[in-house]
Amino acid sequence: MISPELLRRYPVFSQLNEDHLKAIAMITEEINVPAGDILFEEGQLAEYLYLLETGSVDLTFKSEEQFRPETKKVFPVGEINPGELFGISAVLEPYIYTASEHTSQVSKALKIDAAGVRAIMKDDPGAGYVFMSQVAKAIMERLTYTRIQLAAAWA
Repeated sequence: MISPELLRRYPVFSQLNEDHLKAIAMITEEINVPAGDILFEEGQLAEYLYLLETGSVDLTFKSEEQFRPETKKVFPVGEINPGELFGISAVLEPYIYTASEHTSQVSKALKIDAAGVRAIMKDDPGAGYVFMSQVAKAIMERLTYTRIQLAAAWA
């Protein structure tokens, strides 16, 4: 458990009321992660949502032919900076991580139980709307970054 005041510092949580902040604080822990640690891998069940406090997290996507593992390539697809959500697949069906994420430097993050967040959103659709608007914003920012990378690769 963390303090609701810690959550209030971040725009993603700033529009939630005190009860929602307390509920999310109860299912959140603050973690310290050494550089190079893998937080989760593409294809895993998405059990946690994260918010980066300090440090940096790299997102990667792997590509390989199903029956030819030697064709595996890993592509960088983004970087998470302090104040940003990641692991957002944890609140989007089918709740499977779509990228791998590892720290590029010593980092501190909030690790939030995804099932708990989904229950809060289900119990209060208004809070769910506010929270999912922030998730949608994060998705759109990543999509824009990916489009830029794709355009640069084709240039």
